[in-house]
Amino acid sequence: MDLKDFKESRNVEDRRAAGASFGRGMSLRSLMFLWPIIRMLLRTKFGWAIIAAGAFLYFSGYNPLQLISGGAPATHIDSKKDEQQAIMIKKVLASTEEIWSDVLRKYGMRYKKPVLVLYRGSTRSACGGANAQMGPFYCPADQKVYLDLGFFDELAHRHNAPGDFAQAYVLAHEIGHHVQNLQGTLAKVQQLQQRFGGQGKRANALQVRVELQADCYSGVWAHYAQKKFHILEPGDISEALNAASSIGDDKLQKESQGYVVPDAFTHGSSAQRVEWFKRGFLSGDLRSCNTFQ
Repeated sequence: MDLKDFKESRNVEDRRAAGASFGRGMSLRSLMFLWPIIRMLLRTKFGWAIIAAGAFLYFSGYNPLQLISGGAPATHIDSKKDEQQAIMIKKVLASTEEIWSDVLRKYGMRYKKPVLVLYRGSTRSACGGANAQMGPFYCPADQKVYLDLGFFDELAHRHNAPGDFAQAYVLAHEIGHHVQNLQGTLAKVQQLQQRFGGQGKRANALQVRVELQADCYSGVWAHYAQKKFHILEPGDISEALNAASSIGDDKLQKESQGYVVPDAFTHGSSAQRVEWFKRGFLSGDLRSCNTFQ
């Protein structure tokens, strides 16, 4: 993906340092909690040695709390790679701002730019708590997209969907939800889901339609980004399609529990996600993204 001529979007809240000073999950609040233990350690030479070891882990990008809690091995953060990903995703955001401003104008709408929140480990949103395990999401209450960059490592290694355009697809999908919010689609769907008790087969089916439309909208963005800026490089669309396929509900269910339960789908099957992205990309027409028909 060629974004070298793009400037980074300014509509970004970077909370990575505040949310995870010690790699993933160690925050300043955690340090306040640990202060009585640290004060006790300062009284002995052995305690000083423990603090020194913790400081070494800190500057190496690891989470010392993992050692204390006996949890999984600490996750190392490559700060250079992390910053490169942040710059890239800010440029993708800038491209979505320009494309959607143009596209929605054609439909008589004004595009209000959302804010992208970059964080590590955990943070807060107007929709509740956010953590790395939740994956990227859009919160209509504050019109912000929440993204832990560590998700891209999971996308590449756990789901076998590497590549910068795979990452761009993920952000474009969440921006698709923002477009749905501006259109009033999310509010209408939420009202219908509440009639169904907020969960169950019918509520899930509506959510699938919402997610597939966001996939289609991400394809619309890619269509116009290529047409206007020529951002695509060989293999980019394949990366997006591979990412869409890799995080389909049927594939994820099969991997996690060994069988598929279509009534429990919330995002759509791999084939559906690929199909709707392709519709948006090939047509560039919002009308082709009506998943509710």
